Amino acid sequence: MANEQPRQTAPAEIPKKAVEIIDPQVLKEVHACVPDVERFESISISSHGESFWTRTARISISYLRNHVKEDDDFFLKITYGAEGKEMVESEFECVRELHKLAGSFLPQPFATGTYSSMPNIHFLLCQFLYIKKDDEPPPPSELATTVAKIHQWGPLSSKFGSNFATFHGNVRVAHPFCETWEEYFTTTTRTLFDRERSVQGPSKEIERMIEPFFKKVIPRLLRPLETGGRSITPCLIHGDLWHGNVGTDKYTDKPLMFDAACFFAHNEYELGVWRQPWNKINSAYRKEYHHYFPPSEPAEDCDNRNALYAIRVSLLDSILYRNEKQYRELVISGMRELVEKFPGGFEEWEASQGPDQA
Repeated sequence: MANEQPRQTAPAEIPKKAVEIIDPQVLKEVHACVPDVERFESISISSHGESFWTRTARISISYLRNHVKEDDDFFLKITYGAEGKEMVESEFECVRELHKLAGSFLPQPFATGTYSSMPNIHFLLCQFLYIKKDDEPPPPSELATTVAKIHQWGPLSSKFGSNFATFHGNVRVAHPFCETWEEYFTTTTRTLFDRERSVQGPSKEIERMIEPFFKKVIPRLLRPLETGGRSITPCLIHGDLWHGNVGTDKYTDKPLMFDAACFFAHNEYELGVWRQPWNKINSAYRKEYHHYFPPSEPAEDCDNRNALYAIRVSLLDSILYRNEKQYRELVISGMRELVEKFPGGFEEWEASQGPDQA
C-alpha cells in the first residue's frame, strides 16, 4: 500500500503565462488590500509551491505609506473554466468562514475573480503564509489541540451540510442540509459510491457488501449518536486535513492550515483522514485531539466510527485518483472489517442496551 498520495501537475488548460503576469483585475484587488499608499515602488509575481489541480504564485509588493517603505506578499491560486471558477469561489467561502473562527491559523482570503486578460482564468487572492520548509506537520500537541479548539468555538448550525459545494481536488462534492448526521452521511455516501463505480468500474466485493454496509453498519455506528437522549451538534470542520494542507508558521511556530473544504459535520468526521496509511497526521493526533474534545457518546464506538469515516475519505480519493487502485482497496478492506463486525446492526445493539440505556 502506498504511503503517500500520488503527485499531480497543474491541468494543461492553465497556461504558465497566468503565473508570469499580474492581470489588471488581480492588481486591482492587491491595491485594495493596501489602502492609503503614497506610491507603489515595485510589484512582482513568481510561481510558488505545488498544487495538484491549479497553478499557484506569490505576489510581492513594495510601497510607501506615511513616508515609510513597506513590503508585503500575497498568495494567488489560479484555475480554469466554469469548474475552476466554482472551485476558487468555494474555497474563498470555506476559508472566510474558518478565518472568522481562527484567523491566526488560516490565511485571510481577500478576493476571488476572473482575469480580464484571460476570461477563462479565475483566481483566489489570499494572505501569504510563511511556512517552515521541513515537510513535516506540526506536532500533535500543537495541531490536534488547535483543531479541537476550533471545533469547540463554533459557529453553530441546526443542520448538517452546507449551502455550497466543496471540492476534493477537482471532484465536486455537494452537501445537502439534513436534520440528522445519519441522514447526511447516508445520502452523500451513497452518491459517492455511485460516482466511484462510474470511475473505477463495478466491484463484486463492494456490491456484495453494499447492502449490509448501509442497512447495518451505518445505522449501528451513527444512530446511537442521536437517539436515547444523546445528541451531537453540527460542527464547522476544515474537511481535508491531511499533512499537505498544514504547516508550521516560520516566525511563531503556530500550526497553520489551508485549502479548506468545510461543511457542518460531526466533529469526529474531521479525523477520518487521520486514519489513512499515507497521512503523516495519524493516530497520535487522534489521541491528542480527544484529550481536548472527548469522543461523542457512545464513546466505545469512537474508533469504529473513525474507521467508517475513513472509508468515505478513501471513496473520495478513489474517485479523484482514477488511475490509482490502492484507494479502492482501502474502501473494500474497511467495509469488510465493519460488515463482519456488526452483522446485527442497530437493532442488535439496541436490544443489548436495555430500555433505559438505548
